[in-house]
Amino acid sequence: MPVGGRPTVRSRRLGAALKAYRLAAKMDQVQAAEVIAAHQTRVSRIETGHVSARPLEIRALLDAYAVRDVEVRQKLEGLARQSKRRGWWLEHAAHLRPDYVDHIALEDDATYIREWQPVMVPGLLQTPAYAEAVIAGGPHFIDPERVAQLVTVRVGRQAKIEGGGASYTAILWEAVITHPLVGVDIHRDQLSAILEIGKRKNVTVQVLPFSAGALAGATSAFSSFSFDEEPTVEAVTLDNLRGTSVLEGSEDLAAYANAYDLLRSSALAPDASAKLIRGILRSLKEDGS
Repeated sequence: MPVGGRPTVRSRRLGAALKAYRLAAKMDQVQAAEVIAAHQTRVSRIETGHVSARPLEIRALLDAYAVRDVEVRQKLEGLARQSKRRGWWLEHAAHLRPDYVDHIALEDDATYIREWQPVMVPGLLQTPAYAEAVIAGGPHFIDPERVAQLVTVRVGRQAKIEGGGASYTAILWEAVITHPLVGVDIHRDQLSAILEIGKRKNVTVQVLPFSAGALAGATSAFSSFSFDEEPTVEAVTLDNLRGTSVLEGSEDLAAYANAYDLLRSSALAPDASAKLIRGILRSLKEDGS
């Protein structure tokens, strides 16, 4: 069973892939259950992510579905192992919503992470002071102890980028860097941090300028994730007042991949973006002197 007794994004990804291969092989769940000497209910629960398939079951099912690709088989067996692995973030589980846990698990698995943020600095770029300010200043009251835990988790998420574990691209609307949501001192430090993080080989930061017009309002903030060597979008998360939604349908993924490509092509190049941020930072320092 997935950690926590509920479907996780890892177990759902595994289940959805096995279901797709079963349907392609024109087999029903009863026939699949016979392959692994189990009841149809187990196949159903595997495909919905409520239980994790064992490696032997995966191999048997993929044999029956005539899936010979070695990389595909290794990927699905890896997902089965990961779905039972306790992530570092689970020690903070009492302070985290289940949907936020899903988002963190996607980040932890991803090889490519791409974000669009028209309102605030993305969590993967936030300084602790900025994170504390935006979490505590949100629309819902959060107990100070929980604020501290959430800041710790937000900083912990950044280890994925700091360690070079994923290629990360963030597109920020110009308003994010020119109109602070936090105190000026915190905002200055945050802009400096963005410039430093943007120097890493695996990180790209671009700014969508005001001159891009209505494009900035085409979609709210979102993150997209890829899990293989190619940056094909395989999951998207959206934040809202009630939590985080995970999109995995092919039409949804295509729509957000296209939206991101449009935003990226309309954004300033990384060097020009850094120049703009440095100019704003310089003006803030002059105003504060």
